[in-house]
Amino acid sequence: MQSRLIISVVGILVCHSYFGIFQEKITRGRYGEQMNEDDNVGERFTCILTLVAVECIFNWILANLLIITQPNHKFDNETPHGMYALCAISNLISMVCSNMSLRWVSYPFQVVTKSAKPIPIMLLGVLIGRKSYPLRKYFYTLMIVIGVAMFMYKSEKARGIDTTSTYFGQFLIFFSLFMNGITGVIQDKIRIYGQPSAPYMMMSINKWSSIFLTALVFVTGEWRDFITFTTSHPEIFKDLILLASLNAFGQFFIFMMISSFGSFSCSIVTTVRKFFAVLFSLMVYDNSLSRQQWCGTILVFTGLFVDILFKQGKNIKGL
Repeated sequence: MQSRLIISVVGILVCHSYFGIFQEKITRGRYGEQMNEDDNVGERFTCILTLVAVECIFNWILANLLIITQPNHKFDNETPHGMYALCAISNLISMVCSNMSLRWVSYPFQVVTKSAKPIPIMLLGVLIGRKSYPLRKYFYTLMIVIGVAMFMYKSEKARGIDTTSTYFGQFLIFFSLFMNGITGVIQDKIRIYGQPSAPYMMMSINKWSSIFLTALVFVTGEWRDFITFTTSHPEIFKDLILLASLNAFGQFFIFMMISSFGSFSCSIVTTVRKFFAVLFSLMVYDNSLSRQQWCGTILVFTGLFVDILFKQGKNIKGL
């Protein structure tokens, strides 16, 4: 059991840390050595719909393998297919916005800001799902809000950054967070309707996401841009396969940890891996954080940890 724990923890940390590196490389990096009119060398990969489609297809394949190789999965014959399709739409919009944002903001910025995911889930849970939360939950959420605000508030003009582009990147992240909240509300409804197992829900959502994204790639004509880019820079295939594989295996290790050690242990590890993702990005891509941003980062992760610990204490009292 101890070896399984070590494998799960190492798998989550390694897969998601390297996933962040390749995600930043693909969305923010440049391929080729040609000189452009803006004096930058290389061409940027802009086929974000295709990128997210590849991730969803790999996740769908992995979910099917989990269902086939591990028995006793709870299938869902109660939930309308339209609810899974709606959940897929909100999920893929969130993923597309999140990936697009990296063209204008750094990966550490994205990770810390998206750590505020509990905020839209809680707000939409109250407004749409008619849920109620204890006062402490609002306090922990306020810690995250203040931490994110501290992280975001800095003088971009002083660093010579185009603030208009930066604001657009920030808007994409916050819209991604909003869609995460919508996804969370729909997933709660699905659990009430059919109580599916995690792999079945993962398979169904990624199946619909793959169908929608594949259709969008052809309808928007992005497939032509993808073929043109990959013909000129075939080395990106390696990065795309590695990115999608790391994401899928990261999900596999998360599922392994939840099934063996519970959601509490997994929450701790996934929160830690976000911090490692920030550190990896700082080391690999020379991203820098100010003292205020480090304080904001610590406040965000402190709020997340305290929230997780409070949930575990509540669960223990209920036993």
